[in-house]
Amino acid sequence: MNSKWKGPSADLRNLATKRRTTPRNRGRLEVLNNTTAAARTDAVLPKWNFAQFASELTEPAPLTSARKAAWKRYSELPFPTRKVEEWRYTDISTIDFELLTPAIRTEEIDEELPADVREILSQSGDRAGVVVYQDGCVVHVELDQVLADAGVILCSLAQAAENHPELLQQALFETRPSTAEEKLWTLHLAILSGGYLLHVPPGVELPAPIHTFNTLKTPGLLTSTHSLIMMEKSARAAVIEEFISEDLDEQTVSLHGASVHCKDSAGIEYVTVQQYGRGVAHFSTQHTVAHHNAKSITFNVGLGADLSRADVTSRLLGPGSDSEMLALWFGDAQQHFDHHTLQHHKAPHAHSDLLFKGALTDKASSVFRGLIQVDVGAQLTDAYQTNRNLLLSEGSHATALPNLEIEADDVRCSHGATIGQVDNTQLFYLMSRGLTQRQAERLLVFGFFDEVLGRLPMAGVRERIRGAIEEKIGL
Repeated sequence: MNSKWKGPSADLRNLATKRRTTPRNRGRLEVLNNTTAAARTDAVLPKWNFAQFASELTEPAPLTSARKAAWKRYSELPFPTRKVEEWRYTDISTIDFELLTPAIRTEEIDEELPADVREILSQSGDRAGVVVYQDGCVVHVELDQVLADAGVILCSLAQAAENHPELLQQALFETRPSTAEEKLWTLHLAILSGGYLLHVPPGVELPAPIHTFNTLKTPGLLTSTHSLIMMEKSARAAVIEEFISEDLDEQTVSLHGASVHCKDSAGIEYVTVQQYGRGVAHFSTQHTVAHHNAKSITFNVGLGADLSRADVTSRLLGPGSDSEMLALWFGDAQQHFDHHTLQHHKAPHAHSDLLFKGALTDKASSVFRGLIQVDVGAQLTDAYQTNRNLLLSEGSHATALPNLEIEADDVRCSHGATIGQVDNTQLFYLMSRGLTQRQAERLLVFGFFDEVLGRLPMAGVRERIRGAIEEKIGL
């Protein structure tokens, strides 16, 4: 039994803080075209002693060597500033990385599922496996024995480095982020504190989702976790990841990476629900690769944290590959949500569809920057990109920058963005039925999200997300 695990102090479903909404006013509308400006500054290196940090870890050589290489590259790069186009609308200069304490990886994995997590899972339907983090470190891993006997692997990254180094090398350390992502990505790899490997053999279908809980309890930490998912030919799986904390009284940063590889005809449903409390900044980098006839569905939900940035990339490498990218967020107070997406078509006869929707009130803000990139030879590409934003207050602000970059001549591609307010006709109708303006607005917000929620194939997860939204907007 791991003595360090105390479990969340409250029901994990209710850890998202109820937040205030304000009456609707006219919001500020802005849809921008892409510009190309970039600037680099001197690297800001934390005062950490990386050699000492690494020496305190007991881990297989592949992880240590990868850390050192990542740290070397990190030390050569500047921190992104608002002079860099990809970070123009998100300021991280207020985050003092050098004052944060990197989480030290432990391998004290509990054989028993924590009670609070067990209670939540009892209300969430069947599961194929569970991974639990506390403060960036894996404290519990379990996998259905029937699946283990079928060759499915679910283990910590440290165990993967020791027992499956070839998988780790292939899927994690060879991932190449964009230039704008590279600074935080190399920091993420250098201080990696915990993560897991899910490997599904050819033809195996998981009957229920893998469910992970990433909990933060200690203020002032810098945690770095990674999800490594490898789907072999014709394999099928669903993964749900929840990021949860109470409000923290010191600045705390969560770095999370996800590498999802789908071989020929494989399928994955990957869902993240971010419900961190105030005081937390969350940076997520997701890379999904789909080969011939593979299908990937990613769904990102953002409700918590002071600042949240998600870089979501889907690379379609084989003919017939298919990517569906979904996201929703609801911001209040001074929350800031930043989403950068890439639908990269490298093969012909591939399809991708993106639908991102966000609602904002108080002085909350959001950024969406999306790119459909179609390479030479990727003929008969079918790609769509839609971002819709709903403003509920004068102080809220949304920025949308949809982009196309097409080098093939036989394609169907479209992109669009809208930023608007609650429909006055609908508002009047609801208020004429006895609802207050505030109640009516909340119902319309919930209806606004239904379009994207309805496309999530996992019914159980869909209801959990609806419940979280209801709590956030006060329904």
